Amino acid sequence: MIMSLHTSHMRLVAGALTIAALAAWSAAPAAAQSLVERANRGLVEIATSSTFGTSARMAEDLADVLDDGATRRIAPVIGKGSLQNLIDVKVMRGIDMAIVQTDVLEYAKQQHNPPGVETLTYIAKLGNEEFHLLARGDVKSVGELAGKKVNFGVQGDGTLLTGARIFESLKIKVEATTYDQAQALEKLKSGEIAALAYVSGKPAPLFVAVRTTDNLHFLPIPLKSDMTSAYLPARLTSDDYPGLVGVDAPVDTVAVGTVLMAANLTPDSDRYRNVANFVDAFFTQFGSLLDPGHHPKWKEVNLAAELPNWHRFGPADQWIKRNGGAAPAVSMTDQQMRDVFAKFLDERSKATGQAMNTQQKDELFDQFKRWQEGKVR
Repeated sequence: MIMSLHTSHMRLVAGALTIAALAAWSAAPAAAQSLVERANRGLVEIATSSTFGTSARMAEDLADVLDDGATRRIAPVIGKGSLQNLIDVKVMRGIDMAIVQTDVLEYAKQQHNPPGVETLTYIAKLGNEEFHLLARGDVKSVGELAGKKVNFGVQGDGTLLTGARIFESLKIKVEATTYDQAQALEKLKSGEIAALAYVSGKPAPLFVAVRTTDNLHFLPIPLKSDMTSAYLPARLTSDDYPGLVGVDAPVDTVAVGTVLMAANLTPDSDRYRNVANFVDAFFTQFGSLLDPGHHPKWKEVNLAAELPNWHRFGPADQWIKRNGGAAPAVSMTDQQMRDVFAKFLDERSKATGQAMNTQQKDELFDQFKRWQEGKVR
């Protein structure tokens, strides 16, 4: 009798455990499904430059400000540079947006590569990225690089295009190499190459570890008239690179714009709605990106600036029109801008020995101003 009761009890316990196990088993798929839904709710993927570049940091800032983990997820995807990013946002599954140089964008459109690139839309123009040309100490000017090895980055890096165009404009032929930038920096230190070119917003993380003992320095790049439709004057200072640039010896160079592009998405799709949700949050909370701790390049962004000959992503265009545009992060009167620009040109003339007359300065200033306002590419 006692054995019978014990056996019955064991059977009841076993039955209860079996029911609990079955309940847990049936609940597991539901829990997993719920986790999948939460992880993908509002998800957008942004292709950026390498970790040595500016756009990766700016995408990280976007995730920091906009990713609430519940209604919106921002996933930066480390890419190989502007050329590859443009291809990826056009054809790669899952890439919703990409940060691309404006000169790369125009080149791709002219070459129809990738096919259909002109159908892409932009969300906003972002900051400018400076052209850095770091050379060995014995190379005193860009002209001395003729016939020497200069690195322009791996295939897909926007520097490949920008560097080639700048050296072509300067009529300087070099032996181009395609090492990744970290490897190129080591080869530069060892003397295997004469210089490395790199397009990145200042201060670029790649150069943080460079010290004066490495005997390397930035070379100045003159802004020639045939460059002004795509590039604008820029300057590297000791504030940007205290270990490479002297306090009283800033280095003049050029810069190129960047833009946040959107993939071709079906308007009724979840991905389209996710990007539209991102745009609304990005534009509405833009002021938070100007807070200390985020990349200083956000201060150059004017959300209302237009990209000539390209269409803006529908929800972004609607937001701009609905809100009457967006003010530039940093405003400057016309006269203030003209004074700064005139001083820049005067100092450049002293350094290069090539003077410009008043008419040439005015013409170049007008081009610069239109570029800043987004009226020329």
